[in-house]
Amino acid sequence: MKILITGASGFVGGAIARKLRTQHQLLGLARSAASAEKVAEAGLQPLSGELGKIEASTLTGVEVIVHCAAHVAQWGRREDFWRTNVVGTEQLLQAASAAGVRRFIHMGTEAALFDGAPLVQIDEGQAYPASTPYLYSETKAEAEKRVLAANGEAMQTLSLRPRLVWGPGDQTVLPELLEMVRSGQYWWVDQGRNRTSTCHIANLVHATTLALDSGRGGQPYFIVDPGQTTYREFLTALMATRGVTPPGRSLPGTVIRGMAGAMDLLWRTLRLRGQPPLTPFAAAMLSRECTIESDKAARELGFRAVMTRDQGLAELAAVAD
Repeated sequence: MKILITGASGFVGGAIARKLRTQHQLLGLARSAASAEKVAEAGLQPLSGELGKIEASTLTGVEVIVHCAAHVAQWGRREDFWRTNVVGTEQLLQAASAAGVRRFIHMGTEAALFDGAPLVQIDEGQAYPASTPYLYSETKAEAEKRVLAANGEAMQTLSLRPRLVWGPGDQTVLPELLEMVRSGQYWWVDQGRNRTSTCHIANLVHATTLALDSGRGGQPYFIVDPGQTTYREFLTALMATRGVTPPGRSLPGTVIRGMAGAMDLLWRTLRLRGQPPLTPFAAAMLSRECTIESDKAARELGFRAVMTRDQGLAELAAVAD
């Protein structure tokens, strides 16, 4: 099967590419020479181009697109989020349809449903919020809506929604946590007692391989690890895989959210460079429950987790050794 993976040089896209490259012909979208080199090193054929400017003629023969590329950030300019997450996805959908691609798999997120309120035991029946103050949530929701609306007889489209992706190769969650502890900036929110679902990268990769042929077009699917945990339990265990113990100090969620709001206002008013040390999106997420059911993926994709949370943590610790 000829498959195009966008975001193949990233954590999620790269893991999917490593799994699929022995059985399929893979193309990786590359916007620069450096990106093309990374894509080639991963065993994919570089496809020169960038989101928003993909020519249908370059997709000739491609049967499936796995769209992992996105502007993933907690803070920034609306135009940056919109250009990549919405416009880029919409244009790729149009090029894929014109080229005769038969299946379009979008890498979504539970954040598309987040407006600051807790997400408790939700499933795919959870409605998109009427509005959200978070740019990542807003634009990922809009992108997913357009992907699912593009489903048709000629091209089936679906969206996978992992929650808190972690595991070997992660360059964001664990590294950022370790840096916060080392710099003395780590605090628990509400003692870390809020509950959360997680998604080990192996489980997300497995779900993606299933979605190449399974699943109903026009549908979203949550992908999560078995069971639930608390932020304190999971993040403590995650940092322990690198021999780091977080401090026990904590602040109430109301205080954390207030601090984040003040920093956001200060950064935007004074046009300070970089993002604030604490963003409203991060503060809201850490101070709210986010628990998810993935029964639909089991029924319609045939998804069964290939990695439990305990197994993943033990594997990560062994790699560190």
